[in-house]
Amino acid sequence: MDDEEFRRWVALLEERTGVVVPQERKQFLETNLRLRMREVGADDFEAYHRDLLSGRRGAVEWAVLVDRLTVHQTHFFRHRPSLEMVADEVLPDFVVRTGGKAAFHAWSVGCSTGEEAYSLAMVIDRYAAKADAPFHYGVTASDVSQPALVVGRSGRYPNSKLSEIPPEYRELYCVTGRTDSFVMHERLLKRVGFAMLNLLDVARQPLSHLDLIYCQNVLIYFPRERRLGVLDQLVKCLRPGGHLILGPGEMTGWRHPLLTRVAGQRTLAYRRRAEEPKQ
Repeated sequence: MDDEEFRRWVALLEERTGVVVPQERKQFLETNLRLRMREVGADDFEAYHRDLLSGRRGAVEWAVLVDRLTVHQTHFFRHRPSLEMVADEVLPDFVVRTGGKAAFHAWSVGCSTGEEAYSLAMVIDRYAAKADAPFHYGVTASDVSQPALVVGRSGRYPNSKLSEIPPEYRELYCVTGRTDSFVMHERLLKRVGFAMLNLLDVARQPLSHLDLIYCQNVLIYFPRERRLGVLDQLVKCLRPGGHLILGPGEMTGWRHPLLTRVAGQRTLAYRRRAEEPKQ
């Protein structure tokens, strides 16, 4: 793959997904493209690129390719300080704000195979069960990869992942058996819904009046200007008093007139103000 061909593929990926592939990742891109081309019998990069842009067949192939090229590395309870903030600050604030008489709505952005979304659900479910006035909740989990979403909907994971889940949650929410895998408790499966969503289309998605948007290590793959646009749209999805939690260092120096930074050295979180800023 020469530099011109590389730039063509980088432009296509950024246009359709927002993800930027830097020069140092050229080998990753070329290797994964060649593997997929071999599987479908494509002869060269130019012909394969042309096929991807042609009709329904190209759209189906694009969905498969995106799954190969996007990052799916994830874990249960990946960033404990952020989840601790949900339990210690976000949920108590919600109960005070609503009196526990409203449902808590959360969105896990870029959920990959679902570990993050179920981690959120475990934290929320455990808190709700112990609250003076137990409240209903729901978690929407979105990703650009259809195969990843299939795994998430199944709620089934290899036993090797059990060690990622703290014992107090593992005992409550992980159903093990004689196989080499475990499944999420039915209570969580009913509360977590999975949907395919490209963050570039966030302005057209139906989610609104959210109490929590949890977006960890997703924006780092976007150029800064595109991150700003996505963040502006995410803020519009929050209800007054709702929280936005990002990955630490994911967007340094960012401010928004509707948000107040929530203190925390190990977290990057914001709360939407109840009132509009004065002009």
